[in-house]
Amino acid sequence: MPVGTQGTIKGLLPRAVAETGAQCILANTYHLMLRPGERVVAALGDLHRFMAWDGPILTDSGGFQVFSLSDINRVTDDGVEFKSHIDGSLVRLDPRRSMEVQNALGADIIMMFDQCPPGDAPPEVHRLAVERTLRWARQCVEAHARPDEQGLFGIVQGGGDLALREYCAHELVAMDLPGYAIGGLAVGEGFQTMVRVLEHTTPLLPADKPRYLMGVGFPRDIVAAVAAGIDMFDCVLPTRNGRNAYAFTAQGALRLRNSKYQADTGPIEDGCDCYACRTFTRGAIRHFFFAGEMLGPILVSLHNIRFYQRLMADIRGAIGRGEFGAFAASDPRCRLGPSAASAESAVEQD
Repeated sequence: MPVGTQGTIKGLLPRAVAETGAQCILANTYHLMLRPGERVVAALGDLHRFMAWDGPILTDSGGFQVFSLSDINRVTDDGVEFKSHIDGSLVRLDPRRSMEVQNALGADIIMMFDQCPPGDAPPEVHRLAVERTLRWARQCVEAHARPDEQGLFGIVQGGGDLALREYCAHELVAMDLPGYAIGGLAVGEGFQTMVRVLEHTTPLLPADKPRYLMGVGFPRDIVAAVAAGIDMFDCVLPTRNGRNAYAFTAQGALRLRNSKYQADTGPIEDGCDCYACRTFTRGAIRHFFFAGEMLGPILVSLHNIRFYQRLMADIRGAIGRGEFGAFAASDPRCRLGPSAASAESAVEQD
């Protein structure tokens, strides 16, 4: 799923996003609650009308942003008080408020309010986070006002502790939810730890319901997660990196600001059918970045989303043919991780 944090995928028309093959997009409860506010979105016709997106939309609960981005004043078993990053005002978010906001926003899939500690947090912090996540999950079920219209997914927490993950998964599965997510990964725990957690946790979740890995990631991570049984993904990498002239290709990542692309007449990636690759050269796109033109980030973002959509389509095809193992072992895209472009300069961050 491409990520539209504040109700839009930065710089991209919804029609162009749909043309990449994206079917579902993610919006951010935390940001939309603070600005423009869920009541404004509802008055404008809910998120589908607000974002001009006819397909499915998923909203996160706001929990990850509260714990990772905000100046937190107080965390209790009842919820969180934090300072708004916009105006510094004191805001409270708890399971019932998260459900109220997400019900008003009107996404098709909504997430339970959870506590997501840093990956390197002490064991006692992860234990407390799991207990709070489960307590808040029950409150979310009780507060959810539109169960026939919006699927409420639970989130399995527990860090790298497999016993905690198992306990959390068992308790959530007992709630018989429409779908389940695995959270608290891609937070610095390392690839092998992520795989270990996924291989242990994913089989504990119902195979006949969607299984969603939140916030992941590089192609290598996605392929490993699919092998473990994951169905759904979201990540800011395709668009965030695209806005920084970082293009994904089967041969590795291209840093299009590099001087070697100044007179390059080729597309971003040979064989790619995206609008950017059909229409523009690497040299032209490099120029747009150096000239400060919006078109550069737009084109590379579109290419990256299409790269991921093509990868996912090929994964689905390989699974359908019973050839996923061979595909994962042979396709060079399946090995692309954070070091895919280590020979060129590091990507800027937003």
